[in-house]
Amino acid sequence: MKAPPFAYVKAESIEQVSDLLLRYGDGARILAGGQSLLAALNLRLSAPELLIDITALPGMADIKLNGTMVRIGALVTHAELERSAVIARHLPLLAQAVPHVGHVAIRNVGTFGGSIALADPAAEYPACAVALGATFTLAGKTGERRVAAGEFFRGLYETALRPGEVLIAGEFPVQTAGEHAALLELARRHGDYAIVGVAARARLDGGCFSDTRLAFFGVGDKPMLAARAAAAVEGRVAGPDTIAAAQAALALELHPAADLYTSAPTKLHLAKVLTGRALTALAS
Repeated sequence: MKAPPFAYVKAESIEQVSDLLLRYGDGARILAGGQSLLAALNLRLSAPELLIDITALPGMADIKLNGTMVRIGALVTHAELERSAVIARHLPLLAQAVPHVGHVAIRNVGTFGGSIALADPAAEYPACAVALGATFTLAGKTGERRVAAGEFFRGLYETALRPGEVLIAGEFPVQTAGEHAALLELARRHGDYAIVGVAARARLDGGCFSDTRLAFFGVGDKPMLAARAAAAVEGRVAGPDTIAAAQAALALELHPAADLYTSAPTKLHLAKVLTGRALTALAS
């Protein structure tokens, strides 16, 4: 099947993109890597009047270390994240996530910003952003604004982007001494979207967990931060009792929906399994 007809513009500025988005409304789509959009077009799941190519916009394809923050431009590809020494050293959680994103051909073209803006609830990057307390920079006709990752993801493919706005970058706090991170997921095949996954980070003080964050993906309509499970391990040493306490708390706050392949009880069971593995990995 082929895509329906559409107009195409290669944008030269954020102002031009914003003008076109406001003019066309739901009839416009932004094109960056196109790894999700082009498939939707060819399957006739999307039929926009206009594609706005943003790949020529300046300042959106860099990874920069700025003191205690790493800034990732929206046009940075998955492959560039995978190869980046800055990401490997300062954002190991994100480095662990990248190999799970599709396959090499997809990672060579798909972009960080595309994954974030699509807000697929089974994707890795949104959960990493929530777990790490990232902030996104959005730009439009009236200038730029910053939105915390925990507030950016609103629901199924729904974000805090306003009409005429474009995601231009994400900023992540660097991992500091004493912090640990783990990204774990279960999928039917490598490269598939996760059935269940967790992005986890914590500080280990004297072998005890503190400031723990467990962000699950594939279990709801957006990344789900398990606050009760994290609180259950606060100040405790990793071990069977601590893991059991986290798993019991998780059952009270995580309510996954079934999908075509996996029942809701199975998803919850798998989330508990990953919780145990993630806590063990954080403490190792």
